[in-house]
Amino acid sequence: MRSLLAALLTPAALTVVLLCVAPSQGAGQTQLSHADSAAVLLEVARQFEAEGSTAVAQALYQRIIDRFGSTPVAARAEAALTRLAEQLAEQRAREPASAASRAASAEPGRRASVELQVWSTLYGLWLGVALPASFGADQSEPYGLGLLLGGPAGYLTGRTVARRLDPSWGQVRAITLGGSWGTWQGFGWREVLDLGVEEVCVSDLEDTCWESDQGDEEIFATMLAGGLVGIAAGALLGRNDVSPASATGANFGSLWGTWLGTATGVLVDLEGDDLLATVLLAGNAGLAAGALGTPRLGWSQDRWRLVSIAGVLGGLAGLGIDLLIEPDDEKVAIGIPLAGSLAGLGVGMVTSRGTDAVAAAAGPDRQPMPAAPSGALAQWRDGRLDLAPPAPVLRRMALDTPVGPQLRTVVGIELFRAIF
Repeated sequence: MRSLLAALLTPAALTVVLLCVAPSQGAGQTQLSHADSAAVLLEVARQFEAEGSTAVAQALYQRIIDRFGSTPVAARAEAALTRLAEQLAEQRAREPASAASRAASAEPGRRASVELQVWSTLYGLWLGVALPASFGADQSEPYGLGLLLGGPAGYLTGRTVARRLDPSWGQVRAITLGGSWGTWQGFGWREVLDLGVEEVCVSDLEDTCWESDQGDEEIFATMLAGGLVGIAAGALLGRNDVSPASATGANFGSLWGTWLGTATGVLVDLEGDDLLATVLLAGNAGLAAGALGTPRLGWSQDRWRLVSIAGVLGGLAGLGIDLLIEPDDEKVAIGIPLAGSLAGLGVGMVTSRGTDAVAAAAGPDRQPMPAAPSGALAQWRDGRLDLAPPAPVLRRMALDTPVGPQLRTVVGIELFRAIF
């Protein structure tokens, strides 16, 4: 209680002291001399040092030196400041190992909390745009208000959750992956189920009808619902602590399932909604396989990264072959990158053997943290390529329709981002 009271009274006490010792010009006279002012400050600094408020004492000693350097008291303040610095250095030298271990153990949790706050802020901004759009708002005011309130609300929510629950890195990634993946699933299943599709006809022209799938309200409503369901599912799964390796496996598994589902669907002549449904289901299967299979395989997050980057390199090599030979058959064009990806994954599995043992020996707190999701499918930063579920990007574009150009909201996906 005494230390708490001292901390509360410290600003007021300093203010009173500084007001008392500061030169006050009244009728051309100085109430206290420089030497007297320095002596008063020195006595106050010694009292703070005796009570254990070292930082306050150091600040007061330094102020005496800076402001009253010409007085004899300044020499005593300088000696006291030097003595305090030596004591702190000796104290740090006596327990370097314990301090380093505490910092190392706290670092993953701190970085996980920061990632949660960053992601929740971005998701709050997304909600600020998506909520008015889901209700069909066609004025700029609701979107401006949503952006004004959404970011701070998202930040405060993430900060509150991080402080109260102190989530692990795996738990944070379960929530963020659930939100991003659920948003993508909501968008995809809306397309498959044709929610919001309307038939538009021109009365003056016979047999002139077309399907309009510009139902912006349904697009945003399903994306919102999918994202919120994904966040809830991630939080529910995170109640049982999720390991970093399992979270990484779920992330990469969802991406590889999506790619393999896309390529396989094209090879078996699927089109339209059938192809998209296959892609969505394959991505879900990959996510589940990566999350549930990682503990059985015993893979670390480092091995997941090595295997995945080998698969990416194999797929890019197949794409390079496509550019060289320029195949006319669509199946050949997608089959070559698919074969390259599968070959790369196989090579990565073989060459990354032993990575798990090294990671286990290092311990979870010594393993490097992957970059936070950027919103792009692939991100190159600091000499490393990271993969993550892409976040939808909203744009307003003028589209040509049978009745003329109209402004429509377009949802896009960012595939690659590079930061040099």
